[in-house]
Amino acid sequence: MRLLGAAAALALLAACDGGARAPAGVQGDPLRGKLALNQYACRACHMIPGITGSSVYVGRPLDDLAKRRFINGTLPNDQANLVRWIRDPQGVDPHTTMPNMGVSEKDALDISAYLLSR
Repeated sequence: MRLLGAAAALALLAACDGGARAPAGVQGDPLRGKLALNQYACRACHMIPGITGSSVYVGRPLDDLAKRRFINGTLPNDQANLVRWIRDPQGVDPHTTMPNMGVSEKDALDISAYLLSR
């Protein structure tokens, strides 16, 4: 029983992100965003810091997203535009290959908080 408890504690610690906090002015929960990135299988196309998976080169890597000036080369990089892009990429760019994954408003807010905190 002790071994099972220790294993569960280690699993919880491994899932934590060291207390990631969203930068000032950014809404949402970065830890929930990390879970949502896994839930929506974003790693299938993107390299994402802190998210484990195979090496993929389909979509642009999402490291240093907070330092970029634009999203998809056209949208000014702020949280509202990032949420808009995550939820409806074809609404921003009808020719994008990024699929609409049906991300909820709350999940998109949390995902953006995670990406902007990296």
